[in-house]
Amino acid sequence: MMLTQPLAVIGGGLAGLTTALALQRAGHPVRVFEQTPVLGEVGAGITLSGGAGRALSTLGLGEKTLAASLPVPDIGFLHFRTAALLAGTMQGGLPSDRGWLTPRHIHRADLHALLAAEVSRADPHAIATGKRLSGLEQAGQSVRLQFADGSLVEAPLVIGADGIRSVVRSRLFDASPPRFAGQIAYRCLIPAIQAEPFLGGVDALVYVGAGRILNRYRIRQRSLVNVVGIARSDRWEAEGWSTLCERAEFVQQFDDFHPDVRELIARAAPDSLIKWGLFQHSELPRWSVGRVVLVGDAAHPVLPFLGLGAALAIEDGIVLARALMQAKDAPGAFAAYESARHARVELVRVASIRQGEIIQAADPDRGGLEAAPSQNTALYDYDPLDAPLAL
Repeated sequence: MMLTQPLAVIGGGLAGLTTALALQRAGHPVRVFEQTPVLGEVGAGITLSGGAGRALSTLGLGEKTLAASLPVPDIGFLHFRTAALLAGTMQGGLPSDRGWLTPRHIHRADLHALLAAEVSRADPHAIATGKRLSGLEQAGQSVRLQFADGSLVEAPLVIGADGIRSVVRSRLFDASPPRFAGQIAYRCLIPAIQAEPFLGGVDALVYVGAGRILNRYRIRQRSLVNVVGIARSDRWEAEGWSTLCERAEFVQQFDDFHPDVRELIARAAPDSLIKWGLFQHSELPRWSVGRVVLVGDAAHPVLPFLGLGAALAIEDGIVLARALMQAKDAPGAFAAYESARHARVELVRVASIRQGEIIQAADPDRGGLEAAPSQNTALYDYDPLDAPLAL
């Protein structure tokens, strides 16, 4: 199908921008409505699967994304206190660069900037900021969108890419908020020159303690070290997914970890110390109603223990654009997209929960780990360009 009026994408994150760019490449006009006043540097390190990277290559971002990312090394899983190896391997430096044959680490902001620039290059008016969705109404062959600034927009199709607290999702299905998953994540970034004495010559490691893990790896051509710790917790009271964190709280959560961990946290810039609660939604049997469809975390948030959230968002955008290009109408396209994606998303969702249970339930004083994320290679091999579409 081909549309002459712009499709509306709600949300200018990775899911929204990937979907928008894929639709542009397929010849569809697109408008992206992002609630923040300015698109800027948000987040830290993320993992791109090889399939997601190859899909980005078809959108014209292959060389730039490769240049901005690093191959994921084999990862060692260490005893939180002694740094003894529990699973995986200790690898100094990076492996040989095999392009998109292997997963890669990238700063989320770098990938986001590449996507935003390419969407804007295709259409300088494609992205509108300061647009917080407040209402959605379907009527006939169009969807009417109302924004908090009082503006109204009509679009033939709407794609909800507005994250785990999606307004679009709440208008389509129910308004129940996501559930706290009993986990709090902590993050910081450290310049590599300051972190070097505490890396032991190894680019990527995960420290494992009962109920807590801490992952650290290099990004931005090895100039930054991304540190992410996840700890079990009974409650989460802060608002937002990215809240400034006091250094003392971060240190307290991991104060019995190896001295290298504590030294890394001590060298993080105050404005890079972030915390956020992990949340989950009930699984939806479908992701579309009428002329509106969900992608990314708005449709299917997953826990981060396998590092595949960003890849799922990219995969959604690619598969949805393929379905819209090949189907005769929106219902057929949305049905094909959902059919192609549900099994993949459910596999990752369940595996991510299981991986967290394995690692956080481990007693490192009694032995190794049952499994390590690096062993789940099949999960990273999915190719959204080859996913069959039932049309």
